[in-house]
Amino acid sequence: MIDLISAAAPTLGIAPTCDALGVPRASYYRQVRPTQGPRRAPATPRRLSDEERAAVLALLHEERFVDRAPAEIYATLLDEKRYVCSIRTMYRVLEEHDEVRERRDVLRHPTYARPELLAVRPNELWSWDITKLLGPVKWTYFYLYVILDVFSRYVVGWMVAPRESDALAAKLIQSSCERHQIPREQLNLHADRGASMTSKQVAHLLADLGVTKTHSRPHVSNDNPYSEAQFKTLKYRPDFPERFGCLEDARAFCGPFFDWYNQEHHHTGLALLTPADVHFGRVPERLVTRDEALAAAHAAHPERFVHRPPRAARPPDAAWINPPKVSSAGTSDGPPSDAPKEPGGSGGTTPAQPGGAH
Repeated sequence: MIDLISAAAPTLGIAPTCDALGVPRASYYRQVRPTQGPRRAPATPRRLSDEERAAVLALLHEERFVDRAPAEIYATLLDEKRYVCSIRTMYRVLEEHDEVRERRDVLRHPTYARPELLAVRPNELWSWDITKLLGPVKWTYFYLYVILDVFSRYVVGWMVAPRESDALAAKLIQSSCERHQIPREQLNLHADRGASMTSKQVAHLLADLGVTKTHSRPHVSNDNPYSEAQFKTLKYRPDFPERFGCLEDARAFCGPFFDWYNQEHHHTGLALLTPADVHFGRVPERLVTRDEALAAAHAAHPERFVHRPPRAARPPDAAWINPPKVSSAGTSDGPPSDAPKEPGGSGGTTPAQPGGAH
């Protein structure tokens, strides 16, 4: 095809011939004049030779210039009736030898690792967070602390407090671990980077209890999705008030809510089972009851089930916070992910009276 275009080009022209044969002109030119490797910009005649650049570097290393900026060196040399090169060229020479850095005392942020946390049973991974509840007047708040089991979504502890306090947070964590009889080296407690979450008092308590602590990356709400989703479930309830009249009012609302959430709320992320069913091992019993009901419905009206006999949905076997990314080969480093089905909510940062999640 390329030979045909080359033969007809002197009489018909390259563009008409390529159009007639349906060959892009760029493809023709690439075949006729192939390029080997990337194009290199031609060296400018203004560039200093290697010997001259070595002399500039040696000059910059002199004792009187070694701690001075290129602009200072340039001005000093001009005052001595010497011109070696421009200020920018001095910087280029230094950059070639990795001798240029930020001179200011600039804050360098550490690199935060992406948390990848897995739970395959209750009381293996807890997530906790604090959100604000509006008080009776503007700029007044109450603080709701909630600890959630990631695998079962069961609220294992909560409190409402008038302020954010690492002491209150430590008290809630300790009472929750004692109530659920958490042994050492079993539990991982995950939270964001709020003041109470990263406090020394909480860190020391977790070390004493043998609980591993992990934190979200800064400003990444997806690293704590289960707590955020639970807060949205709370705040999108039809009876959730716009403001709470007092601290006791907030506690009176949260008590029945968490009882409902744990015992009655059919969670979409748990195959419509309740958190209490999953947390306390009642899943097989519930699935048998549901399978029997569906089997009876299929026996009565098989025509209504087109593909196969119905079977109750099963809850996931694992719950992930940031499951491992799938590699280019299409494989993953871990079990399938279980993202929370309830969308992330408006969790705040921060505190409460020990409440009832039993």
